[in-house]
Amino acid sequence: MRSSGRNSNRNHRGAGNSRDDRQKRAGRPRPEERRYDAGSGGTAGKPGRPGGPGKPGGTKGQEGRQGQGPGGASRGGPRAEAGTGGPKSPKGPKAGSRQGGKGGARGHSVPARPREYDARIEERNRARHAKPALKLPKTFGETEGERLQKVLARAGMGSRRACEELIDRRRVEVNGEIVVEQGLRVDPEKDEIKVDGLTIATQSYLFFALNKPAGVVSSMEDPEGRQCLGDYVTNRETRLFHVGRLDTETEGLILLTNHGELAHRLTHPRYGVAKTYLAAIQGPIPRDLGKRLKDGVKLEDGYARADHFKVVENTGKNYLVEVTLHEGRKHIVRRMLAEVGFPVDKLVRTRFGPIALGDQKSGWLRRLTNTEVGMLMREVDL
Repeated sequence: MRSSGRNSNRNHRGAGNSRDDRQKRAGRPRPEERRYDAGSGGTAGKPGRPGGPGKPGGTKGQEGRQGQGPGGASRGGPRAEAGTGGPKSPKGPKAGSRQGGKGGARGHSVPARPREYDARIEERNRARHAKPALKLPKTFGETEGERLQKVLARAGMGSRRACEELIDRRRVEVNGEIVVEQGLRVDPEKDEIKVDGLTIATQSYLFFALNKPAGVVSSMEDPEGRQCLGDYVTNRETRLFHVGRLDTETEGLILLTNHGELAHRLTHPRYGVAKTYLAAIQGPIPRDLGKRLKDGVKLEDGYARADHFKVVENTGKNYLVEVTLHEGRKHIVRRMLAEVGFPVDKLVRTRFGPIALGDQKSGWLRRLTNTEVGMLMREVDL
């Protein structure tokens, strides 16, 4: 029985040795003896458990640097020695590694991707996520005209927001039609624009009121070199016209503009624009003086009638009377009062149509407001 047991153990060891021999002949090392490419020109040991005879301990690649156990030296000595020596190969397959094997596949480096390929991928991604171009309608030239609120603001009607509110309240009309929506484009030179029934003054037209002093000639230029209206409107790029005339010794309100049609209508007898004067005369005056002037005074060039007459101030024999009439003949007020026996000592024009002189100082020039220009235009149906 004892001999049979020994025989069985001997047979078992013999079977194991024969299996090792077959694996060696087949060129396939045992699992604990497999080597992997560590990139150092040879093979390195597979990470094993520390300790234990015959198995390389430590981490990957330490087999050639660290000592091995007694069993490891006998089993893997030649391979470990091959891994510790020889020059390093930076590229290509490592010496001592098997081509196409498991360890060789792990040790090969992946080649870098070409830059051209990356560029094509980037272009494709951009094309995929790029926003489509907006298809705008074709336009032929620029839109004509200016926005209505811009024209109103430039004419002095307020800010653009305030002008938009005027449009929303339907207080603005263009060419006789009330504007009911925003964004309307107009031509200030051709379109008639009104606010609350009053025509606005566009930027291209100028309107001024001058308090003409006595002794100034009512002309823009004087060939004799006397002081004239042109001396009060120097440094103006646009030529201005005076609306009507005042005697050289008469002072007061006179209008200046470059709107030819307005100037013509304001002085035409057909439209009968009223003018108001203050005249200083010597009294006493009869009670019926106003009635006589309203009934008409016969002059050498026909009858002249006053629209209104009243006494403004009376200090002793000095009277200050107000005369309103719509005629514009030369020296008409002086001639009428002189005809009824009251020559004029001083004459001042205080109003021209809806425009009043107010407290404007003598020799001062001011620009008319948009409301005043609108009232003037309405006075003569412009």
